[in-house]
Amino acid sequence: MKRKSKILLSIFVVLITSIMLIVTGLEIHQNSVFAQSASLTIISLSSDNKLVGGNQFSISPNPFTGTGNYTIKDNSSDDTDKDKDGVITLSGIKNGNYVIIQTSASSGYSVDQIQKTTQVNNSQTVVTFTDIPNNSAIQSSSSSRSITYTTKFECGSIYAGEGPLRPGHYDTDISLFNKQSFQTQVLWNAVVNNGPSSNAVLLKMDSETSKSITCQDIRTTLGNNNENFIEGFTIITVPLDSTFGGGMTMTNQPLNDINVLNVQAFYTANALDTLPHEVIIDKISFYIIQDDSGKIPASMFRKTLDISIPSGLNQISDTEKKVKDALAKQYSLSDEDLAKIVIRIKDVSIGVGVLHDDHAISLSTINPQLGS
Repeated sequence: MKRKSKILLSIFVVLITSIMLIVTGLEIHQNSVFAQSASLTIISLSSDNKLVGGNQFSISPNPFTGTGNYTIKDNSSDDTDKDKDGVITLSGIKNGNYVIIQTSASSGYSVDQIQKTTQVNNSQTVVTFTDIPNNSAIQSSSSSRSITYTTKFECGSIYAGEGPLRPGHYDTDISLFNKQSFQTQVLWNAVVNNGPSSNAVLLKMDSETSKSITCQDIRTTLGNNNENFIEGFTIITVPLDSTFGGGMTMTNQPLNDINVLNVQAFYTANALDTLPHEVIIDKISFYIIQDDSGKIPASMFRKTLDISIPSGLNQISDTEKKVKDALAKQYSLSDEDLAKIVIRIKDVSIGVGVLHDDHAISLSTINPQLGS
C-alpha cells in the first residue's frame, strides 16, 4: 500500500512539473521565436517589379537618435544589406513613427514622390518605393499608380547555428483575398536576403476569392528546392492603370481606401520533429559498487545516484543495462570498460511526463503602400 501511494505521488509531482514546463516554454518561445531587434527595410522597385539600386532617402526623425533628419543611400555604410542593390536595411534603430521621402533616384528613373509613414515597434518594418522609367508613357498619367504589399518570408529548417534564427522548422503562408466586386490582377515576386530575385508571377483573382503564396511557391519561382533554409521578402503589387490589361484606375483615391486586397502572413515555427505526447519515465536509483576501468570519478562510488529514462509501455527492459548505457555516454566508456563496472539498483519509480511542444505561431496583417 505504501509503495502504491509512493508511485501515485511521484506521478502527480512529475505531471505538475511537466505542465509548468509546457506553459513556461510556450510563453517564452512564443514571445521570442520571431522576436528581432528593431529594424527598417526600404525596398526600391521599378514599375515591372524589379529591384532598382542607387536610390537615396530622407528619414524623419533620425532613427538612431530620435531627433533631426537622417539621409541614407543604397549600399552606404549604415546599410546592413549593402550587397543587395535596391534593398536598404537599418538595424538597431529606435522604436517610433517615421516619415520616409525618396530624395534621389538612379539614372533613368524618376523619384517616387509619395512619402511613406511607418511605425517601428521591436520588429522588422518594410517600406516600398516604386520608380518609373523616365521614358515611360506611364509617367505622364497622373492616375498611374500601384499598390504594393511587402512581407517577410522564412522557409525551411535550421539544424545548427547556420541560420539567423534558433534551430527548428519554419514555414510561411501568405493569404490574399480580393474583396472587390471585380477581377483583380496581381503581380508577385520574391527577393532572397543576400541572394537572387525571382521573375514576377501573375495572379488573376476573381471577385471575393482568395489565393495563397506558400514556401513551396517561393522556392519554385526562385528555382530553389534544395537549400535547407531561405528567407527574404515577397513583393505583391496591384497595378492601378489600364496599361496592364484589366487593371484599375484610382484617381485622387484617399489613402485609407487603397487597400484593394486583404493580405495576411501566417508564420509557424516548431523545433520538434513529432507532436507532443505523454511518455512513461523510469526514475532509477542506483549505486556504483566497483569500477576497474578507472574512468568514473571516485566521488561517485557507494552513494545514491539517480537517473530518469523514458520507458516503453508493456515492454520488458534491462534496468541495469539502461544505467550502464547512460554511464557509457557520460564518461565515454567502451564495452570493455562497462564489463569492469559493478552497479546495484536500489529503487525504480514510475512517472508520466509530457514532451512540451516547442511551437510558435504568428499572424501579421500587411498594410498597403501606394506607389507612383
